Amino acid sequence: MTFTIAIDPHSADAPYEQVRAQISEQARSGELPVGYRLPTVRALAGELGLAANTVAKAYRALEGDGVVETRGRHGTVVAAAGDAAARQAASAAADFATRAHRLGLTREEAGAAAAEALRTVYEGGGAAG
Repeated sequence: MTFTIAIDPHSADAPYEQVRAQISEQARSGELPVGYRLPTVRALAGELGLAANTVAKAYRALEGDGVVETRGRHGTVVAAAGDAAARQAASAAADFATRAHRLGLTREEAGAAAAEALRTVYEGGGAAG
């Protein structure tokens, strides 16, 4: 099993986002198994030619997404991300539905807004914020 991250200097995505997205995808696909120990922040930063803060930012985002867990001296490992991601997505969807209802949108209007947001992010390469 080989852990590989490639940074595209010409990408519109920031380097930390490239690191985050690639690790997330590898964890989700099973390419990085649950429990796999990631390189230290300094080691990965050195390997990729990035600042340590850039890699640390990616690791923090991954931890916030439930993709990795930081275990102190035992390092950062891939978490059972599928369950955490599904829970977070369901929570975000519930928050959206509640807010849309409070705003007086019909179910169809809320669905259209959600569909447009999904289209923008998944097809347009944007990031919801």
